[in-house]
Amino acid sequence: MSVILEFTVEGEDFKLGEVLSGPETMHLELERIVPTGDMTMPFVWATGENHGGFEETVQTHPAVSKFLSLDVVGDSALYRVEWHDAPTDLIEGIAVADAVVLEARGNSQWSFRLRFPNHDKLSLFHNFILEHDIPIHIERTYTLSETTERGHRFGLSQEQREALVLATRQGYFATPRETSLEDIAAELEISEQAVSNRIRRGNEKILQQVLLTSARDFE
Repeated sequence: MSVILEFTVEGEDFKLGEVLSGPETMHLELERIVPTGDMTMPFVWATGENHGGFEETVQTHPAVSKFLSLDVVGDSALYRVEWHDAPTDLIEGIAVADAVVLEARGNSQWSFRLRFPNHDKLSLFHNFILEHDIPIHIERTYTLSETTERGHRFGLSQEQREALVLATRQGYFATPRETSLEDIAAELEISEQAVSNRIRRGNEKILQQVLLTSARDFE
């Protein structure tokens, strides 16, 4: 059975966090990590106003080979990080343990929510962390069958959950629609593009957990 691990870690205590650390006005979110040969490439969303300065800072870091902008949605941009030499730390530990990144965001401090295929993989990750002396602070572990007082988490960020709940309550998903992105954006005091991004990515996370996790039961 899949196991969820939630923990926090200081940005300076793992290479990606160190590389991305910058102005507190920049909100960073790890989208996914992709193992490629002996490298693990992170894909990161950055939201804020100073993308030019942020890109220059990251690209000039000695550990970074390439820092590529892949997509732009409003004031958010998706980047891919390529290394000169693969760091042996937190991100590699996640890949080695076959964990799925449900949520990972922060700046000077990061909050992670990972899904492991089983308890053995969670133990593998834990041992990796201990062996490499990575100081994480574990918040909680639970299985997908557990619920919180507010229902299933599904790996949603607070912003994604807020947008989805508001959209559902106001009939955005009804046929015909009873509200619009413009109305939701006005209530949340953000742009329509930001609302659309939160709803799209939130729905994707829910579908991945409900459909893909359930599909494994029939394989």
